[in-house]
Parts: sequence; C-alpha cells; structure tokens
Amino acid sequence: MPTIDFLIAYWSSGELATNGLILLNMIGALLLGLLVGYERSYHGRAAGMRTYGLVCMASAALTVVTGYPQFWFGGHVIPSAMGTDPTRIIQGIVTGIGFLGAGVIMREGFNISGLTTAASIWASSVIGIMVGVGFYMSAMGLAILCAMAMIFLSRVEAWLPSRHAVAITMRFRPGYMPQEPALRQMALARGYEIASGTLMIGSEGGAQEWRFVAIALSKRSGSTLPQVAAELAVFDGIDSFQLTHARN
Repeated sequence: MPTIDFLIAYWSSGELATNGLILLNMIGALLLGLLVGYERSYHGRAAGMRTYGLVCMASAALTVVTGYPQFWFGGHVIPSAMGTDPTRIIQGIVTGIGFLGAGVIMREGFNISGLTTAASIWASSVIGIMVGVGFYMSAMGLAILCAMAMIFLSRVEAWLPSRHAVAITMRFRPGYMPQEPALRQMALARGYEIASGTLMIGSEGGAQEWRFVAIALSKRSGSTLPQVAAELAVFDGIDSFQLTHARN
C-alpha cells in the first residue's frame, strides 16, 4: 500500500528539476510553433498560430519525457524492467487520438474549421500521458499553456498584421466567357489578389462557374463582403454568386 514517502517521491527535488526542464522545452517549442503558425495565419491559411503552437508544444512534451525514464512513476519503477514498454503504449494513444481529432475537422469548399479543436484534443491526450507517467507539474503546465493559447492567441492574431481571405463562387450567364487577367485586375482594384492554385472552373449547360479564394493585400485593404456583393449583383455577365469568409 502506498505510503507518504511513496507519494512524496513524485514531488522530490529530482522530479521537480526534471519537470522544470520539460516545461522550458515546452515553452520554447510553443514559441517556435507560434512563429511558424503566424506565417500561415498571415497568408489566410486555416492552420494558424494556435494549431501550430499546440501541436509543436505537445510534440516536444512527448519527446522530452522519453528522455527521463528514471523519473517515470516517481522513480519507483525502472521501465526496462517492466513487462511492457510504456513508449509503445504512448505511441498507440497518440495515433488513436489523432484519428479522433480528424473527426472534428470540417471542410466546406475552401473553408476549413475544427483544426484548433483537433489539435487541442491531441494535446489533451499528451497531458493525460504525462500524468500517467508521473510528471504532474509538467502536465499542469501543459494544460495551462494550452488553455492560454486557445483563449488569448485569437486576440493576438486579431491584433497582428494579417490578410483575410474570401471564398468566391461566380456562375456566369450562358455564353459569357470570363477572362482570368481581367478578373485578377478587378480583384486588385478592390484590394484583393486571387490566391495561387485556388481557381477552379466548371461548365454546365453553356454556363461557366468559377471558384477561387481572394486574399486581401493587407489587413486594412479589401472591400467588405457587402460591398463586393453589391458590385457583383449589378454585373451583367454574372447569373449568381456566393461569398464566404475562408481559411484555405
């Protein structure tokens, strides 16, 4: 039966020092993940600072805990002497939770949602793993960092320079043949550029349908959706259209 000394071993000086080192690694990974995520967020991509930060930090946590097996379970059990290998259990958990997280990612046209939720689900499994191996302080630190990332980083992203994206679908009247250079010039005149690789063209009954993502040239440039809709509504060659905010 566990004694007080047995429980105190989980908070020994060696355990606390190891947890502190793990926390420093996680903070460093979080900052680097945010840096990469900001570049994606700035260009209007779906996976932004929060997603990259969570995944990078949780990945670092998983990697660094495997380097201190002597401190697992409060130092009471030597992993090499166990009948099973905990790293294989960890691998199975992370893989399984990855499939679970993929189930919350939704895609509708050029709009992708649920990436941060999927990353947070995956990160929560890492928190559980760290609790399971006895790194309690690191697990609490990871939980706090994840919560702060999800709560405050959306405000930071809104404050930082960025380029919002709009998904546009235009169905032209039968017989009307739109020209891509003219379309790009029209977008530039309204503060947007057509994102490379997003243009899709379809045709049915002699009427062409164009779909693409337009990205604002800067945070404050670009006509609003109502302004763009008002212009498209009076354009002679357009039969119907659809505009939505997009993260592509």
